Amino acid sequence: MYPIVKRLFDIVFSLLGIVFLIPIGIVVKIAYLCTGDTYTIFYTQPRIGRNGRVFKIVKFRSMVPNAEQELVELMAKDEAIAREYAENKKIVDDPRVTKVGRIIRRWSIDEMPQFLNVFWGTMSIVGNRPYLLGEKKEMRKYYDQIVKVKPGITGLWQISGHNDVSFKSRLELEATYAELMCFSLDAHIAWRTIRAMLGGE
Repeated sequence: MYPIVKRLFDIVFSLLGIVFLIPIGIVVKIAYLCTGDTYTIFYTQPRIGRNGRVFKIVKFRSMVPNAEQELVELMAKDEAIAREYAENKKIVDDPRVTKVGRIIRRWSIDEMPQFLNVFWGTMSIVGNRPYLLGEKKEMRKYYDQIVKVKPGITGLWQISGHNDVSFKSRLELEATYAELMCFSLDAHIAWRTIRAMLGGE
């Protein structure tokens, strides 16, 4: 019963999200044009989905267009950045993030196109983080447990500290979600996420 309810929840809320996605996308495009950035506002990237299937995640672009190459160059020039990325798989004060990107990240607007992924069935509203293909090896013993569920727009990691949580702690949290997931937990995570977004957290 829970999988059916979860999928119906995903369909209803992804359709609502897509309705808001259109006008917000127009505003994001205008904002980028005002800064002289004429590249596409959308960003796609292969990610690890349920049962290890690879899918393409859709987001609003919050970084410079050649962000992946920039990361390689940054890590080669700055040992501190290289260590931070190796440990946490993210950079807190990432210099690749654009001016518009900082704003849409603060309010989680960059995640909104993932409602398309939810509608297509490759993601869920609540789930585990959609991991990069290159992170599979480092997920180690947690991999099989984590990929039992669809990746989510939000999840236990996002409401448990997000940028303050190490990569290993994130894996532990998401393995726990995969083991305990139920409708009441999903509802709790969704409510906590809405509160965090409204507070700009």
